[in-house]
Amino acid sequence: MNILVTGATGLIGSNLVPVLIEQGFKVRALVRDPARAKKILSDPVEIFAGDLNNSEAMAQALEGCDYLFHLAADYRLWVPDPETMYRTNVEGTKLLMEKALEAAVERIVYTSSVCVLGTGNDETATDEDAKSSIEDMISPYKKTKFQAEEVVSRMVREQGLPAVIVNPSTPVGPGDSRPTPTGTMILNTARNGGLFYADTGLNIAHVEDIAKGHLLALQKGTIGRRYILGGDNLPLKDIFEMTARTTKKAGPKFKVPSSIMYPVGFVGELMARIGLIKEPVATMDSIRMAAKKMYYSSQRAEKELGYPHRPAIDAINDSVDWFKKNGMLD
Repeated sequence: MNILVTGATGLIGSNLVPVLIEQGFKVRALVRDPARAKKILSDPVEIFAGDLNNSEAMAQALEGCDYLFHLAADYRLWVPDPETMYRTNVEGTKLLMEKALEAAVERIVYTSSVCVLGTGNDETATDEDAKSSIEDMISPYKKTKFQAEEVVSRMVREQGLPAVIVNPSTPVGPGDSRPTPTGTMILNTARNGGLFYADTGLNIAHVEDIAKGHLLALQKGTIGRRYILGGDNLPLKDIFEMTARTTKKAGPKFKVPSSIMYPVGFVGELMARIGLIKEPVATMDSIRMAAKKMYYSSQRAEKELGYPHRPAIDAINDSVDWFKKNGMLD
């Protein structure tokens, strides 16, 4: 069976590929940088050069494929031109789904995000049925992921697209080479400890569990149905404390109110726009998002897919160990 994976060099994708190879699938990867991909992916993977705006490359990579995992996305908390993110995440997803229909792909797993779901006002965990709208989406990334999932859902209803949707929470673990925004937070805390924290919370999931959840969605998921692939709901302070303990650093002590963070975000974005820094440490959008605890429930995936997840501390420990082995703690 041939499988095409987009986003194969990303955190989830690079953990999914070995799972698929172990199951006996012949894996293809559509990547922007073949040289980097060959360093990350193992030899059996067939590399196709292209991106989500290249229809010809998509068609070539999909030819003869039985299945498609679409994980690729422009994932940044801050972007100077949101239109570039829209072209990749929304228009690129639509184009890829159209090419998958033309190639008669039997089944698709589309990787959305929990960020498109509504959130509660307290510590209640959100599930797949939580209502949300484009107006609820704070950042360009959230907006484009919301729109992209709408595209996939509409194509399922109107064109018979054979897609299952998965909504990963916050993946943590080995392979975070870039690293992701959450990986950067864990890396910095492991390096230096942390004094400050915001009164927010995240759902932390081991990236290897999320990768296995993708395969379970392919095998057992219902077409057009959402599945949250998550883990433990934890306050940010607890995440920092767990991370600091792995390298015997001091944990956080001072809670920072949003009123102090907004000026930091404003100045950071201004400095990035005029080229003084590459990107801000905190953005206005990320500060607004931190006003709520982003807690989610994976009960549907556990019940219908048999999705397992290990404790968040395992994900954090494995993440720090991987950073250490790859010289990133220095």
